[in-house]
Amino acid sequence: MSYDWSVTPDPRPLGKSGIMVSPIAWGMWRFGHASVTDGRALIEAALAAGVTLYDTADIYGFNATSGFGDAEELLGRIFAESPGLRDKLVLATKGGITPPVPYDSSADYLRAALEASLTRLRVERVELYQIHRPDILTHPQEVARTLEDMVTSGKVAAIGVSNYTLAQHQALARFLSVPLASTQPEFSPLHLEPITSGLLDHAMAEDLAVLAWSPLGGGRIADPQDSRARAVATALDAVAVENGVSRAAAAYGWVMAHPARAIPIVGTQNAARIAEIAEAFKINWTRQCWYDVLVAARGERLP
Repeated sequence: MSYDWSVTPDPRPLGKSGIMVSPIAWGMWRFGHASVTDGRALIEAALAAGVTLYDTADIYGFNATSGFGDAEELLGRIFAESPGLRDKLVLATKGGITPPVPYDSSADYLRAALEASLTRLRVERVELYQIHRPDILTHPQEVARTLEDMVTSGKVAAIGVSNYTLAQHQALARFLSVPLASTQPEFSPLHLEPITSGLLDHAMAEDLAVLAWSPLGGGRIADPQDSRARAVATALDAVAVENGVSRAAAAYGWVMAHPARAIPIVGTQNAARIAEIAEAFKINWTRQCWYDVLVAARGERLP
């Protein structure tokens, strides 16, 4: 079967969950510092751009000393003031990062973390709950039982993992009776590890939705400061100019054009830049232009 690189705004499945989501998500990493009015305006801007999948986490808002839960709490206040808004969103949250201890995926912790997230969000259930980072000190069998219990409780519709290695995916899946719906790696033209590690191949084989965080390379694509980032920016600009879109939109499109159908998580808190999301669907990708970006990212020709 020949793959079509055209990127469309049509909804796509969230893995095997039966949930349909937009091909681009909006992330709330810096969301906790907005007011209710400003926060609602950002969500409405994302909805206007066609986004239905919204990614948050209990750690979002934390600034190394305070703010744990702030993004979820703000979203809960917005839902309280605009109750009809909740039903328009496919809501994803995460848990397992526990400052000052790095990570905790024990059953007791994750159960408490989910309850705390639901309380802050003022909802009875989330569509997707993900382990934020792998906890080396928790056996995958314990993680699997905990995730299954979340689904059985009705408080979580689908489960996933974030920042897991390929081997960690395989170990967890070995103990799960409920399929993982998603994996959330860092993925951009400046972070190719999901391609080189085999994670995207695994996602295609297992029908996992790939939620790509930092699709602009942590801002380095928008503001390149080294030779590699500048080379990638130049290759993306060639595509952007030809298609009349922004460099950011070209970067989102490059991520989405991979046959794993990765869903970039746009993190901007600027309404005008959120509106640029729709530009990503205007790009006519060819093998040549996609590989031109990859070669620029690698810094060397392909073998």
